[in-house]
Amino acid sequence: MQAVVFWLAYPLLWLISILPFPLFYLVSDVVYFIVYYLIGYRKKTVTNNLKLVFPEKSTEEIIKIRKKFYSHMCDMFLEMIKSISISEEELKKRFIYTNLEELRRIEKLDKSIMLMCGHYASFEWLFALQLHDLKHSAFGIYKKIRNPGFDKLINDIRRRFGAELIQNSKASLRIANNQKEGIRGAYAMIADQSPRTSSYKFWTDFMGKKVPFYTGSERIATEFDMVVLYLHVEKVKRGHYKASLINISDNPAETKNNQITLDYIQHLEKQIREKPEFYLWTHKRWKHVGKEIPENAVVR
Repeated sequence: MQAVVFWLAYPLLWLISILPFPLFYLVSDVVYFIVYYLIGYRKKTVTNNLKLVFPEKSTEEIIKIRKKFYSHMCDMFLEMIKSISISEEELKKRFIYTNLEELRRIEKLDKSIMLMCGHYASFEWLFALQLHDLKHSAFGIYKKIRNPGFDKLINDIRRRFGAELIQNSKASLRIANNQKEGIRGAYAMIADQSPRTSSYKFWTDFMGKKVPFYTGSERIATEFDMVVLYLHVEKVKRGHYKASLINISDNPAETKNNQITLDYIQHLEKQIREKPEFYLWTHKRWKHVGKEIPENAVVR
């Protein structure tokens, strides 16, 4: 059944991907109307999240942010589809890295890179980094999609631009093998996922609320002596983004425990407070607020 769903959907996705951008974003407007007004996809979750972290904002302000967020979310989803056919030249124009000299500096250190990302602005087109003469091999650490057809599609899209996806459960082993073979990699990892119960080991404030955080990015970077960067992405205008590579640590092993994760949170939180409409409010990041913190957890 999953295969049937994929093969029924794929021709439509491909047709959408080849539309010129004015028509393409007109489709996004239609999708926004359906998702926001007709379906109301996770509208309650979005509203509750916004009210929780912005208690000082009025109902009118919350609704305004909510509408802008849904419009952006639909754009981002459609931009993932656009990746099926977008040219390398077009993608480089639309996702610009402002300080590629940081990569040149890291190349001299002869270290791999842990690129810590957030559910902010565009995490679909970040693989444009490979198109800017990246000397490192590029990898994205991700959670496998249940539908095998769509999972293969996502992998194929990434491979178009020279990247490879690694399932999160296999990341440490693959990185270890790459290190042994002398392969220097840039590993992109979205680090603000809400952890499972077994991973409630580190709790800290995020947008003013105490929640558990994964420390997997920090742990991997420390284990394999990687340079840690925060990917600071801004939406300039519709379909155009600029990104900066912000250094968090050149030597994770010499950094205090959990400090890398705390610095990452600080960078991400600053962006959310400045332009909240570009954060992914549909995911239940604050679902653990108010729950009892385990006795063996580290709290900062």
